[in-house]
Amino acid sequence: MKKYTDIGAVDTRSGFGVGLAELGRTNPDVIALCADLVGSLKMQEFIDENPNRFIQVGIAEANMMGIAAGLTIGGKIPFTGTFANFSTGRVYDQIRQSIAYSGKNVKICASHAGVTLGEDGATHQILEDIGLMKMLPGMTVINPCDFNQTKAATIAIAEHEGPVYLRFGRPKVANFTTDELAFKIGKGIVLNPGEDVTIAATGHLVWEALLAAEELESEGITAEVINIHTIKPLDEVLILESVLKTGAIVTAEEHNYMGGLGESISGTLSKNHPTPQEYVATQDTFGESGTPIQLMEKYGLNKNAIISASKRVLARK
Repeated sequence: MKKYTDIGAVDTRSGFGVGLAELGRTNPDVIALCADLVGSLKMQEFIDENPNRFIQVGIAEANMMGIAAGLTIGGKIPFTGTFANFSTGRVYDQIRQSIAYSGKNVKICASHAGVTLGEDGATHQILEDIGLMKMLPGMTVINPCDFNQTKAATIAIAEHEGPVYLRFGRPKVANFTTDELAFKIGKGIVLNPGEDVTIAATGHLVWEALLAAEELESEGITAEVINIHTIKPLDEVLILESVLKTGAIVTAEEHNYMGGLGESISGTLSKNHPTPQEYVATQDTFGESGTPIQLMEKYGLNKNAIISASKRVLARK
């Protein structure tokens, strides 16, 4: 198995902040907007270097989406920033009507996604945002796995024409990807080749999938781990190539099993190559308060859950 090294745990939202700051130096059309959460979104470096290209909207997320849509008419590339819950659920009408319907070039950047938002609890967590956003025609949905990949994704979406939903998180997590892992929208990455089972993971669950694969290998099971950073458009070719080889798949995500990555993959498999599948995801529930580790354990979003799902799906082959 290929070994990956955590070069130092850091939050993925900081990857967004660094990527945004780099865009501020290289792309004069990038404009940042925030709904009173500059510190949480790590946007201060961009603001310090580009004070005339930042709009503090305040706690008015619907207005922020409308302003962002308007900025695109003048050729600007607006990046909106707030928590994932407020980036989607609170403003879904504005996104649908003002951004997605007319294909506006807005980058909706959403931090504190999933249960790992932690102690703020269910009212601030969101576990259905991927489903909400992927159902909008023309919307690209990206969920990177660590600091380095979030930085790369932030830079990449500025070059992509059309609306994008970029999802990232609050807690410090393993940072293990490198610049050698090129970020291409819509192209998954095989992190570890395997023959027995495919593990397709996204976001924080990618590192957990690698840990699971290492443990499975010690038991004589080889798992092919795929980093699906882009949920829409989905890399169907890569997924089908993998399951044609392994004959079984586990999908892993910090999201409700309905509407997320697992559902997208099951749709692809049902149309092309029906394959036994197990879901590692939340089971149609809201979250609650707790530390990220406690919540990942309670809701079955870690390496142990992936190992168990892998053994279940292997028994179905």
